[in-house]
Amino acid sequence: MTKLKIKVGDTVRVTAGDHKGQEGKVQRVIKDKNKAIVEGVNLVSKHEKPSASNPQGGIAKKEAALHISNLSLVDGNGDATRVGYRMEGDKKVRFSKKSNEVI
Repeated sequence: MTKLKIKVGDTVRVTAGDHKGQEGKVQRVIKDKNKAIVEGVNLVSKHEKPSASNPQGGIAKKEAALHISNLSLVDGNGDATRVGYRMEGDKKVRFSKKSNEVI
């Protein structure tokens, strides 16, 4: 299994596919499938049956997963960047390869 460099709470930009250019925060990472769910991106319509909590039922919008390879981390400057790791003292930190700043 590979190390995923995108974590929950990161702001990411979609780099490929129908939603290219959209940005959002990562809500969940699915490690075994190398996918992430990004807030407000890749919305799909899902039919819901009427239930006690939702007596009307109907069609609901829901975020679907995107593959990690189609996401790029957005650093503090608003630029899409790759992520690297380095040791600073005794701690391992993530850094932006474009600006060389710690994330």
